[in-house]
Amino acid sequence: VLIMVVACTTNPFTGKETLALVPNSQILPMAFQQYDQFLSEHKVVKGTADANMVKSVGQKIAVAAERYLTANGYAGYLKDYRWEYNLVEDPAINAWCMPGGKIVFYTGILPITQNEAGIAVVMGHEVAHALANHGQQRMSAGQLQQIGAVAGNIALSNDPEYQNVFNQAYGIGSSVGVMLPFSRSHESEADQIGLTLMAIAGYDPIVGAQLWERMSQQGGEAPPEFLSTHPSNETRINNIKAWAPGAKAEANKFGVTKFKK
Repeated sequence: VLIMVVACTTNPFTGKETLALVPNSQILPMAFQQYDQFLSEHKVVKGTADANMVKSVGQKIAVAAERYLTANGYAGYLKDYRWEYNLVEDPAINAWCMPGGKIVFYTGILPITQNEAGIAVVMGHEVAHALANHGQQRMSAGQLQQIGAVAGNIALSNDPEYQNVFNQAYGIGSSVGVMLPFSRSHESEADQIGLTLMAIAGYDPIVGAQLWERMSQQGGEAPPEFLSTHPSNETRINNIKAWAPGAKAEANKFGVTKFKK
Protein backbone atom coordinates (compact mmCIF):
# COMPACT_ATOMS: atom_id res chain seq x y z
CA VAL A 1 0.00 0.00 0.00
CA LEU A 2 1.42 3.38 -1.03
CA ILE A 3 0.72 6.20 1.40
CA MET A 4 1.63 9.76 0.45
CA VAL A 5 1.12 13.08 2.13
CA VAL A 6 0.68 15.56 -0.70
CA ALA A 7 2.05 19.00 0.10
CA CYS A 8 0.21 21.97 -1.37
CA THR A 9 0.62 25.71 -1.65
CA THR A 10 -1.79 28.46 -2.66
CA ASN A 11 -1.48 30.28 -5.99
CA PRO A 12 -1.69 33.96 -4.91
CA PHE A 13 -3.36 34.98 -8.18
CA THR A 14 -6.01 32.29 -8.53
CA GLY A 15 -6.47 31.13 -4.94
CA LYS A 16 -6.11 27.53 -6.11
CA GLU A 17 -4.27 24.90 -4.10
CA THR A 18 -1.33 23.58 -6.13
CA LEU A 19 1.18 20.75 -5.79
CA ALA A 20 4.33 21.57 -3.84
CA LEU A 21 6.20 18.32 -3.22
CA VAL A 22 9.51 20.12 -3.78
CA PRO A 23 9.88 23.15 -1.45
CA ASN A 24 11.17 26.53 -2.63
CA SER A 25 13.98 26.23 -0.08
CA GLN A 26 15.39 23.53 -2.37
CA ILE A 27 14.32 25.00 -5.72
CA LEU A 28 15.61 28.58 -5.40
CA PRO A 29 19.27 27.82 -4.60
CA MET A 30 19.35 25.39 -7.54
CA ALA A 31 17.74 27.97 -9.83
CA PHE A 32 20.21 30.69 -8.83
CA GLN A 33 23.17 28.38 -9.40
CA GLN A 34 21.88 27.23 -12.81
CA TYR A 35 21.22 30.84 -13.82
CA ASP A 36 24.77 31.91 -13.00
CA GLN A 37 26.12 28.91 -14.88
CA PHE A 38 23.97 29.74 -17.92
CA LEU A 39 25.22 33.34 -17.97
CA SER A 40 28.84 32.18 -17.71
CA GLU A 41 28.36 29.99 -20.79
CA HIS A 42 26.57 32.57 -23.00
CA LYS A 43 27.24 36.03 -24.32
CA VAL A 44 25.41 38.51 -22.10
CA VAL A 45 24.61 41.83 -23.79
CA LYS A 46 25.32 44.75 -21.47
CA GLY A 47 24.88 48.52 -21.70
CA THR A 48 22.99 48.63 -25.01
CA ALA A 49 19.59 50.30 -25.45
CA ASP A 50 17.95 46.87 -25.76
CA ALA A 51 19.69 45.46 -22.68
CA ASN A 52 18.73 48.54 -20.66
CA MET A 53 15.13 48.30 -21.87
CA VAL A 54 14.86 44.66 -20.81
CA LYS A 55 16.18 45.60 -17.35
CA SER A 56 13.92 48.66 -17.05
CA VAL A 57 10.76 46.77 -18.05
CA GLY A 58 11.71 43.89 -15.75
CA GLN A 59 12.03 46.24 -12.79
CA LYS A 60 8.61 47.76 -13.54
CA ILE A 61 6.99 44.32 -13.73
CA ALA A 62 8.66 43.32 -10.45
CA VAL A 63 7.28 46.47 -8.76
CA ALA A 64 3.83 45.71 -10.21
CA ALA A 65 4.01 42.17 -8.82
CA GLU A 66 5.00 43.48 -5.38
CA ARG A 67 2.13 46.00 -5.41
CA TYR A 68 -0.43 43.38 -6.46
CA LEU A 69 0.72 40.76 -3.96
CA THR A 70 0.87 43.21 -1.05
CA ALA A 71 -2.59 44.58 -1.85
CA ASN A 72 -4.02 41.05 -1.94
CA GLY A 73 -2.65 39.85 1.38
CA TYR A 74 0.66 38.38 0.22
CA ALA A 75 3.13 40.92 1.59
CA GLY A 76 6.56 39.31 1.81
CA TYR A 77 5.72 36.70 -0.84
CA LEU A 78 8.78 37.79 -2.85
CA LYS A 79 11.21 38.05 0.08
CA ASP A 80 13.41 35.22 -1.24
CA TYR A 81 13.44 36.55 -4.82
CA ARG A 82 16.71 37.83 -6.25
CA TRP A 83 15.53 39.70 -9.35
CA GLU A 84 17.91 39.78 -12.30
CA TYR A 85 17.25 40.64 -15.95
CA ASN A 86 19.73 39.80 -18.70
CA LEU A 87 19.72 40.00 -22.49
CA VAL A 88 21.66 37.15 -24.11
CA GLU A 89 22.99 37.01 -27.67
CA ASP A 90 21.02 34.15 -29.24
CA PRO A 91 18.85 34.00 -32.39
CA ALA A 92 16.20 31.84 -30.70
CA ILE A 93 12.79 33.45 -30.25
CA ASN A 94 12.70 32.84 -26.53
CA ALA A 95 12.73 34.25 -23.00
CA TRP A 96 12.36 32.63 -19.59
CA CYS A 97 12.19 33.30 -15.87
CA MET A 98 13.58 30.84 -13.35
CA PRO A 99 12.01 30.46 -9.90
CA GLY A 100 13.18 33.35 -7.76
CA GLY A 101 13.07 36.01 -10.50
CA LYS A 102 16.09 35.13 -12.67
CA ILE A 103 15.17 36.31 -16.17
CA VAL A 104 16.77 35.92 -19.60
CA PHE A 105 15.65 37.45 -22.90
CA TYR A 106 17.23 36.21 -26.13
CA THR A 107 18.07 38.81 -28.76
CA GLY A 108 16.08 36.70 -31.24
CA ILE A 109 12.77 37.66 -29.61
CA LEU A 110 13.33 41.42 -29.91
CA PRO A 111 12.09 41.67 -33.54
CA ILE A 112 8.83 40.11 -32.29
CA THR A 113 8.46 42.28 -29.18
CA GLN A 114 9.40 45.38 -31.27
CA ASN A 115 9.15 47.88 -28.40
CA GLU A 116 8.92 48.42 -24.66
CA ALA A 117 5.28 47.32 -24.41
CA GLY A 118 6.06 44.15 -26.38
CA ILE A 119 8.87 43.33 -23.96
CA ALA A 120 6.38 43.89 -21.10
CA VAL A 121 4.05 41.24 -22.59
CA VAL A 122 6.79 38.62 -22.58
CA MET A 123 8.26 39.80 -19.26
CA GLY A 124 4.86 39.68 -17.55
CA HIS A 125 4.19 36.19 -18.90
CA GLU A 126 7.57 34.78 -17.83
CA VAL A 127 7.49 36.41 -14.40
CA ALA A 128 3.96 35.03 -13.93
CA HIS A 129 5.27 31.47 -14.37
CA ALA A 130 7.64 32.06 -11.44
CA LEU A 131 5.10 33.86 -9.22
CA ALA A 132 2.51 31.11 -9.72
CA ASN A 133 5.12 28.45 -8.84
CA HIS A 134 4.67 26.65 -12.14
CA GLY A 135 8.20 25.25 -12.00
CA GLN A 136 7.48 23.80 -8.57
CA GLN A 137 4.23 22.27 -9.81
CA ARG A 138 5.90 20.71 -12.86
CA MET A 139 8.60 19.14 -10.69
CA SER A 140 5.96 17.86 -8.26
CA ALA A 141 3.75 16.46 -11.03
CA GLY A 142 6.78 14.77 -12.58
CA GLN A 143 7.45 13.05 -9.26
CA LEU A 144 3.85 11.84 -9.07
CA GLN A 145 4.03 10.60 -12.66
CA GLN A 146 7.13 8.56 -11.80
CA ILE A 147 5.48 7.18 -8.66
CA GLY A 148 2.43 6.12 -10.71
CA ALA A 149 4.63 4.29 -13.20
CA VAL A 150 6.53 2.49 -10.44
CA ALA A 151 3.30 1.50 -8.65
CA GLY A 152 1.82 0.12 -11.87
CA ASN A 153 4.93 -1.91 -12.62
CA ILE A 154 4.99 -3.38 -9.10
CA ALA A 155 1.31 -4.35 -9.38
CA LEU A 156 1.91 -6.09 -12.73
CA SER A 157 5.32 -7.56 -11.90
CA ASN A 158 3.99 -11.14 -12.26
CA ASP A 159 2.67 -10.52 -15.76
CA PRO A 160 5.42 -9.14 -18.07
CA GLU A 161 3.08 -8.95 -21.09
CA TYR A 162 0.52 -6.73 -19.35
CA GLN A 163 3.37 -4.80 -17.72
CA ASN A 164 4.69 -3.88 -21.17
CA VAL A 165 1.22 -2.84 -22.38
CA PHE A 166 0.74 -0.79 -19.19
CA ASN A 167 4.05 1.05 -19.69
CA GLN A 168 3.18 2.01 -23.26
CA ALA A 169 -0.38 3.07 -22.40
CA TYR A 170 0.66 4.87 -19.21
CA GLY A 171 3.39 6.79 -20.97
CA ILE A 172 1.03 8.04 -23.69
CA GLY A 173 -1.96 8.51 -21.40
CA SER A 174 -0.19 10.37 -18.63
CA SER A 175 1.62 12.66 -21.09
CA VAL A 176 -1.29 13.49 -23.41
CA GLY A 177 -4.00 13.30 -20.76
CA VAL A 178 -2.27 14.96 -17.83
CA MET A 179 1.15 16.51 -18.34
CA LEU A 180 0.49 18.35 -21.62
CA PRO A 181 -2.86 19.85 -20.57
CA PHE A 182 -1.22 20.70 -17.24
CA SER A 183 1.41 22.64 -19.15
CA ARG A 184 -1.17 24.31 -21.43
CA SER A 185 -3.14 25.45 -18.39
CA HIS A 186 0.06 26.97 -17.01
CA GLU A 187 0.65 28.89 -20.24
CA SER A 188 -2.88 30.31 -20.21
CA GLU A 189 -2.60 31.15 -16.53
CA ALA A 190 0.72 32.93 -17.13
CA ASP A 191 -0.82 34.85 -20.04
CA GLN A 192 -3.67 36.10 -17.85
CA ILE A 193 -1.50 36.94 -14.83
CA GLY A 194 1.07 38.56 -17.12
CA LEU A 195 -1.57 40.88 -18.61
CA THR A 196 -2.48 42.07 -15.10
CA LEU A 197 1.16 42.69 -14.20
CA MET A 198 1.92 44.62 -17.40
CA ALA A 199 -1.24 46.71 -16.97
CA ILE A 200 -0.31 47.63 -13.37
CA ALA A 201 3.15 48.51 -14.73
CA GLY A 202 1.47 50.94 -17.15
CA TYR A 203 1.46 48.97 -20.42
CA ASP A 204 -1.61 48.28 -22.57
CA PRO A 205 -2.45 44.56 -22.30
CA ILE A 206 -3.99 44.48 -25.80
CA VAL A 207 -0.40 44.62 -27.07
CA GLY A 208 -0.28 40.94 -26.03
CA ALA A 209 -2.71 39.98 -28.80
CA GLN A 210 -0.68 41.97 -31.34
CA LEU A 211 2.51 40.23 -30.23
CA TRP A 212 0.98 36.79 -30.68
CA GLU A 213 -0.32 37.78 -34.10
CA ARG A 214 3.28 38.58 -35.05
CA MET A 215 4.41 35.33 -33.48
CA SER A 216 1.90 33.35 -35.54
CA GLN A 217 3.39 34.80 -38.71
CA GLN A 218 6.77 33.19 -37.97
CA GLY A 219 5.77 30.07 -39.88
CA GLY A 220 6.54 26.48 -39.02
CA GLU A 221 3.90 23.81 -38.63
CA ALA A 222 2.63 23.63 -35.08
CA PRO A 223 1.39 20.30 -33.65
CA PRO A 224 -2.36 19.94 -32.93
CA GLU A 225 -3.21 21.87 -29.77
CA PHE A 226 -4.06 18.69 -27.82
CA LEU A 227 -0.50 17.42 -28.44
CA SER A 228 1.19 20.71 -27.64
CA THR A 229 2.47 22.12 -24.38
CA HIS A 230 1.22 25.56 -25.45
CA PRO A 231 -2.23 26.78 -26.49
CA SER A 232 -2.55 27.49 -30.21
CA ASN A 233 -1.75 31.06 -31.26
CA GLU A 234 -5.40 31.59 -32.19
CA THR A 235 -6.59 30.44 -28.74
CA ARG A 236 -4.03 32.67 -27.11
CA ILE A 237 -4.97 35.77 -29.14
CA ASN A 238 -8.68 35.30 -28.44
CA ASN A 239 -8.05 34.79 -24.73
CA ILE A 240 -5.88 37.90 -24.46
CA LYS A 241 -8.48 40.05 -26.23
CA ALA A 242 -11.09 38.76 -23.76
CA TRP A 243 -8.88 39.28 -20.70
CA ALA A 244 -7.40 42.70 -21.57
CA PRO A 245 -10.32 44.80 -20.22
CA GLY A 246 -10.18 42.96 -16.90
CA ALA A 247 -6.44 43.56 -16.64
CA LYS A 248 -6.98 47.29 -17.21
CA ALA A 249 -9.75 47.33 -14.59
CA GLU A 250 -7.37 45.69 -12.10
CA ALA A 251 -4.71 48.30 -12.90
CA ASN A 252 -7.28 51.06 -12.30
CA LYS A 253 -7.45 49.91 -8.64
CA PHE A 254 -3.80 50.93 -8.35
CA GLY A 255 -4.43 54.34 -9.90
CA VAL A 256 -3.10 53.35 -13.32
CA THR A 257 -5.35 54.85 -16.02
CA LYS A 258 -2.94 55.46 -18.91
CA PHE A 259 -1.38 52.57 -20.76
CA LYS A 260 1.66 52.62 -23.01
CA LYS A 261 1.44 50.80 -26.34
